Amino acid sequence: MTNSRLRHLRHLRHLRPLRLATAGIFALAGFLFWASFNTAQGTDLRSDDSMLRLSDLVQERNRSNQALESSVAGLRREVDDLARRDSGSTEAERRAHEEVERTAGTRELSGAGLSVTLDDAPPDATARMPGIPEPQPDDLVVHQQDLQAVVNALWAGGARGIKVMDQRLISTSAVRCVGNTLILQGRLYSPPYTITAVGDTDALHEALEEAPAVRNYREYVDAYGLGWSVEEHDEVTLPGYSGTVDLHHAEPAED
Repeated sequence: MTNSRLRHLRHLRHLRPLRLATAGIFALAGFLFWASFNTAQGTDLRSDDSMLRLSDLVQERNRSNQALESSVAGLRREVDDLARRDSGSTEAERRAHEEVERTAGTRELSGAGLSVTLDDAPPDATARMPGIPEPQPDDLVVHQQDLQAVVNALWAGGARGIKVMDQRLISTSAVRCVGNTLILQGRLYSPPYTITAVGDTDALHEALEEAPAVRNYREYVDAYGLGWSVEEHDEVTLPGYSGTVDLHHAEPAED
């Protein structure tokens, strides 16, 4: 074999790995292009099937919890009626027992009162007052502390009972928000949120006016258009709390 052929053969040997690498790169690029096209030709990240399934699951669990809550409430009423009928208690003891139930919030409560409704601002809201900066997303939604502020103010104003949405609050109730949704006693709610209290309406109004955290929320109402309304009631009925009243607490782990 001549020297020129040897040189040509060595040259081909050097080119072969380069050609293979180039072919591999083009193949990988083609695969990525196909994957990108397949993903982009109609997949909506905001309505992905897995997210829709999760949303459906949350809603289904919420409906299930509501149905179970209604069933438990009915059974509790039957048990209470049977217990009162067969207890052999005196009239004074029965009245004392009913008063304890009213205080605990497990019996219906009726009387004069008011409702406070809070709502998110429109998503395209802008500053409504001169000198106010344009809102951030967090400025346009009702937060957990806003709901807690109203509830605390109504208790401070002498409310005899309070419900949030359709659920009665008791001493162990916790008002919690995740994002812009409310989770209360195993149920999920979206805004607008309505809080209803039974009590002296003048005292309740005054407590709302004086609460610093409520005043802070109302500044955002004026600045960005969050929802705020107060409605008085000559007569309103709060349902009795129907959930479990068992207390749960942490226990130290055993060695």
